[in-house]
Amino acid sequence: MKIVLLGYGKMGKEIEAIALERQHEIVLKVDEHNSASVTAKDLQPADVAIEFSTPHTVVGNIYKCFEASLPVVVGTTGWYDKFDAITKDCGDQKQSLFHATNFSLGVNIFFKVNSYLAKIMNNFPGYEISMEEIHHIHKLDKPSGTAISLASQIIEQVGRKEKWALENNHSTDTLFIKDVREGEVPGTHIVKYTSAVDDIEIMHKAHNRKGFALGAVLAAEFLKGKKGVFTMNDMLGF
Repeated sequence: MKIVLLGYGKMGKEIEAIALERQHEIVLKVDEHNSASVTAKDLQPADVAIEFSTPHTVVGNIYKCFEASLPVVVGTTGWYDKFDAITKDCGDQKQSLFHATNFSLGVNIFFKVNSYLAKIMNNFPGYEISMEEIHHIHKLDKPSGTAISLASQIIEQVGRKEKWALENNHSTDTLFIKDVREGEVPGTHIVKYTSAVDDIEIMHKAHNRKGFALGAVLAAEFLKGKKGVFTMNDMLGF
């Protein structure tokens, strides 16, 4: 496949390496130096775009792909407040969008475990629930998109939790998410159930960015030739 990389930071470079290993071709790399000058026409020679830019540029990049009729895989987070409008436009314009808050296979297995455990713990109100996410100092959004996905699963399954917050106000209906930014941590997510007698804890800890990069390239391979809005569940058959 011919791939456009929208965002060429550390993740973009990891994606490039995986894509080349899998015999794909990178036909355009877009970063802060050339993003303003790149048009939809510049994207048309490609088969698919992989978007890992910033929360400030992702929406514009998605619409450039729609204008170019170019399928786009979106790994950037921080744009989900516009999710409904963008996915509606994708459908109306018969375009192709693959989105995920995390492309790691391990994280998506973790999502399934998290949802199942939350369903069980709904029946045990003696356990308080909290979360912690740890990322590198360059990550712009807080909390991470992965943390928001985990929190949303818990809120969906646990009746006593109605919302999440970054500030711990000790409200029983609020799921507290502690966000930590330190060093070059690729990503750690911890979900904790605490009672007076014990703790139950599940964790996913990424060792590097390669798992995210491979998932993004696999998503691009999956998306080619399809129309509509897709997620990791579609690709993995969950």
